[in-house]
Amino acid sequence: MSSEDKTLSAEPRSRQRLEPDARRAQILAVARRLFGEQSYDAVSTTDIAREADVARGLINHYFESKRGLYLAVVRQLVTAPSPVADNLPNSTVERRVTVLIDRWLDVVEHNAPMWLTAIGSEAVGRDSEIGQILFEGDEIATDWVLQAARLTEVEEGREELRAMVRSFGSMVRAASREWLVRGALSRSDLHVLLTDTLLHLLHVTYPALRASHEGR
Repeated sequence: MSSEDKTLSAEPRSRQRLEPDARRAQILAVARRLFGEQSYDAVSTTDIAREADVARGLINHYFESKRGLYLAVVRQLVTAPSPVADNLPNSTVERRVTVLIDRWLDVVEHNAPMWLTAIGSEAVGRDSEIGQILFEGDEIATDWVLQAARLTEVEEGREELRAMVRSFGSMVRAASREWLVRGALSRSDLHVLLTDTLLHLLHVTYPALRASHEGR
């Protein structure tokens, strides 16, 4: 190889040009992987910039700081990971709930390390910003469930119903650990557990609660 060839080969490759939204999404994807694989303190913005093939200053431009990027990753994962409730089949509630939970498990499985990191922060209970994001995630997930169950127009007992579905969300996080950490449940086991529990809540527990209120 000539000296000129060696010089050319040593030059850094040019960065791919992306639109701002695409570049931001690329940084989030890299950060989601790195924060899932390592602790927060072990990951630097330099690491993220190198893996994403961007200038480190671009991370500050989009997210202000490593902390801001971390919060954005958690928010993306627990509040809007994918359109899991979009285009559900025009079928029975049972079928719609089955599809909803299957899609959600896809999201969790695909992002398992970071998902466990996010819900681990909730367990520690010392990060108010993470707690607020998880609270928002509970409300969004509750909307998904009510959409799947065709209960979005419910007025009587609406707050009780939402509270029950949010409580189910806490079970989802605990059951996810049984699947991903302990290995005590398979994905198919978890799907059965979550589907049956949610349908029982909607078809049996919630109507019983409403009946008890009306009988007072």
